[in-house]
Amino acid sequence: MDNKYRVLVPTDFTEVAESAISHAAMVANSFKGEVVLLHVISSDKAKDMAEEKLKELAKDASNTYSVDVVYEIRKGSIFDRIPEVAKELGAMLIVMGTHGVKGIQHLTGSYALKVIGHSKVPFIVVQNKKSKGSIKDLVLPIKFSQETKSKLAITSSIAKHFGAIVHIFTANESDEFIRTKVSRELTFAKHYFDERGVKYEVEMAPEKGNFIPQMLDYSTDIDADMIAIVNSSGDGGFLPDLFKGSGEVDVISNKYEIPVIVMNPSQIFVPEHFG
Repeated sequence: MDNKYRVLVPTDFTEVAESAISHAAMVANSFKGEVVLLHVISSDKAKDMAEEKLKELAKDASNTYSVDVVYEIRKGSIFDRIPEVAKELGAMLIVMGTHGVKGIQHLTGSYALKVIGHSKVPFIVVQNKKSKGSIKDLVLPIKFSQETKSKLAITSSIAKHFGAIVHIFTANESDEFIRTKVSRELTFAKHYFDERGVKYEVEMAPEKGNFIPQMLDYSTDIDADMIAIVNSSGDGGFLPDLFKGSGEVDVISNKYEIPVIVMNPSQIFVPEHFG
């Protein structure tokens, strides 16, 4: 396998899948890489029609975004095929379009969240909004989960690669113990970014509680290009502690349609390929 940077896009030929292609093309172009479209069929009968659609879609996307676009057709469950193809092709990123969790599940099966949470490749989940062509403002939420070095390394490297500003959004805590912990994590993050010359700003939630809605409101207020979430819980779960339960639905399917990048700490290769 060569060292070309590949972005994998599962597609079901819907509008949100086309949106995913625009985001994938933006990243692939920044690395002079290529976009790989993946369509999974349930039977051999569907192969010819799928190939015809993919060929046309790849051609149109290549012309529209001036990026190399190829495609793969696989038979079986997309739950299995996404990680399989990503590993086989050495994909560095997966961009997936969704209307929300139901959309993800429609696209990838009932265990879609586990696909993302246990993936060795980071996911960017997008909705109908197409890419603006760059990443300039990246929101990093900090509550009380441990901000691991790997998490900050990934965020830092993305910011440096795209010349983005990291907007650290912290919780407004009333509990002294948690407030102290948030302050400690914030200090660690600031030092980490300072040492690497990463531009950042810090904003505290104006109100206590309701952290996720406030974070999303802030993200749209600054016209954020992306929200960065890393699974730092260390248990193979989908998101950090602050996003457990219904929070993961709120973030990924946010009403502002802000793209969300979801990564795991084990993805140590990511910093090497983002600058």
